[in-house]
Amino acid sequence: MGLRDRLRRGLTKSREALNELFYFGGEVDEDFWEQLEDTLVLSDLGAEVAARVSDEMRDMAAKEGLTTASQIKSALAERLSLVFTKTAEDIFAENPVCVLFVGINGSGKTTTIGKLAAAAKAHGRNVVLGGADTFRAAAIEQLDVWAERAGVPLITRERGADPASVCYDVLDVAEREGKDFVLIDTAGRLHTSDDLMRELQKVVSVTRKRATMPVYVVLVIDATTGQNGLIQAQEFNRALDLDGLILTKLDGSAKGGIAATISHDLNLPILRVGIGEGISDLEHFDAKDFADALVGDLQEQKREQE
Repeated sequence: MGLRDRLRRGLTKSREALNELFYFGGEVDEDFWEQLEDTLVLSDLGAEVAARVSDEMRDMAAKEGLTTASQIKSALAERLSLVFTKTAEDIFAENPVCVLFVGINGSGKTTTIGKLAAAAKAHGRNVVLGGADTFRAAAIEQLDVWAERAGVPLITRERGADPASVCYDVLDVAEREGKDFVLIDTAGRLHTSDDLMRELQKVVSVTRKRATMPVYVVLVIDATTGQNGLIQAQEFNRALDLDGLILTKLDGSAKGGIAATISHDLNLPILRVGIGEGISDLEHFDAKDFADALVGDLQEQKREQE
């Protein structure tokens, strides 16, 4: 199953809601526009973004003479793709580079790091992983499994050790052994815990002061969390000044509009999307492909209805 098909499967809930609005090809009147805005909100696009997209689609329809639901639907995917913040370059392609991964427990940080490490190693990068989640023994064990699968070294310390000291050790090894791709896992932090967020700020600060290479902070978010994902992203961004996002579990029953809301509201690019548990199931994010999968087209829609 290709990326497009996996995205379509993962975004089924949102697409089905839009399909109900477009399928019968009803009259494009005031009621239609109100329903479109409501449907976008229910798809977790967020009230502000949904209202803006709906209003702009209404203006476009008037200017370009779009009078049928099918015409509106074709234009909607293109408009939704413009909601996402674009990035001029892929931070994971920089050489050398250090990336710290943050997020709440269960978001998929460790799995994401393993997938990125495997892909980088396959492309000839000198990779090293850092296990700075020293509070959970299971976290280090899980990262060790991924390190073995990817064939890359893992630097960590005993349980309960200072996470910032792990980052220091990892950068020492990177400099000494010529590692150009440094990926560091941090402990899952509840965005509502001020103490834990301050500790994470220390980890980021120490890493940036010690590093002689660019350091980025990337938030990993579970796509199935809906509007709670926006709250998480706001708090992490406020504390850490994030550089980008990775959206995981898009192979599940995600309401994918939240991806557009987070990217738009926080002006952050989505760098990768996770579409499965396999070591290769992490893909570059493409706004147009995502929007197409979210909206669908009328032929696919009719097949799904049959």
